[in-house]
Amino acid sequence: MQVLVLNSGSSSLKFQLFSMPEETIICSGVVERIGFNDAIFKYDNKKKAIEIETSILNHRSALKLVSQHLLSKEVGVIKSPDDIAIVGHRVVHGGKSFSDTTEITKVVKDKIKDLIALAPLHNPANLEGIEVAEDIFPNAKQVAVFDTAFHQTIPEKAYKFAIPNELLTEHRIRLYGFHGTSHKYVSEKAIEYLGKKESKIITIHLGNGCSMTAIKNGESIDHSLGFSPISGLIMGTRSGDIDASVIFHLKDKLGYDLKQINTLLNKQSGMLGLTGYSDLRDIETMAEKGNKDCQLALEMNAYRIKKYIGAYAAVLNGLDAIVFTAGIGENSQTIRQLVCQDMDFFGLDLDKTKNSVRSKDTREINTEDSKTKILVIPTNEELEIAKQAVELFEN
Repeated sequence: MQVLVLNSGSSSLKFQLFSMPEETIICSGVVERIGFNDAIFKYDNKKKAIEIETSILNHRSALKLVSQHLLSKEVGVIKSPDDIAIVGHRVVHGGKSFSDTTEITKVVKDKIKDLIALAPLHNPANLEGIEVAEDIFPNAKQVAVFDTAFHQTIPEKAYKFAIPNELLTEHRIRLYGFHGTSHKYVSEKAIEYLGKKESKIITIHLGNGCSMTAIKNGESIDHSLGFSPISGLIMGTRSGDIDASVIFHLKDKLGYDLKQINTLLNKQSGMLGLTGYSDLRDIETMAEKGNKDCQLALEMNAYRIKKYIGAYAAVLNGLDAIVFTAGIGENSQTIRQLVCQDMDFFGLDLDKTKNSVRSKDTREINTEDSKTKILVIPTNEELEIAKQAVELFEN
């Protein structure tokens, strides 16, 4: 069975085609910098790898480019759209409507659309990916795997906000949590690596979107993203935690309307607002050249992560390991070093030589004497989505 998985991020589209249940990757790739004229398309069919720089202004164009290569006579891996049995889609916000993997229907799409206001950078891209995939692969089963599902185990004391009760009971305003497929995947890998029946782990997903999860014995018990994917850590274009009174000040004193504030906090803040760049690779390059704004932004980014490590170590009442994952977490030795320095109290002792090595495997980057493991585990949200999609039709 061939399963195509589409993972639409706020500015990227990752894809993998699997042969299931063998979990064999037939081809994979990514479209990066969507929305820019210098977008990058990467495609690897295991025999030939392609990298193209081109203008890709939206996710629809990105997915069409992916499908053209899948069906290409020169580099394609399928002869017909009907070769695809299932298309699995990452959907960021499922609210309370979806706690499990779900076959996509019109009703499901309508609910995903209703939740766009809660995930304005993601749910539109997720929905667009679904609709384009339905056109290109009309006979495939379309399946949604929700980022919020893994966090259904978060207890009420952690997911409830200190606002009037009816806003939760009547309007479902609460912490939901995101990046669930990634946190689930790497936490399972970490538990397997540690070989412990009982474990206390903090997973740190760092990409254009960023989040952290406190995981006790394999279950999410707290998470840095809340009602929508904007709170918590400093992200590519999102502010992360901010005093709510700033919103009123922007409106009442500076003349912003609510739409402008929404755009400001979701699309013009974070690392972009601090430096003029949203891609951490650009920021690290400029920081090395002496750019003070970029240097400070890196320090702020790491400082925020350190604060959450402290909070979650307290919630877990101990710590066996922290796990870095996703594009930045897996590849930025700078961020990992900034996060782990001066963290002796938590038993974190980084080995700088190990930290400088790149690998696609699970690896320790802590010293031999470190009381707490520092792990780098490449995430594979796509494989997790494929597994859940196939399981849906086996049950």
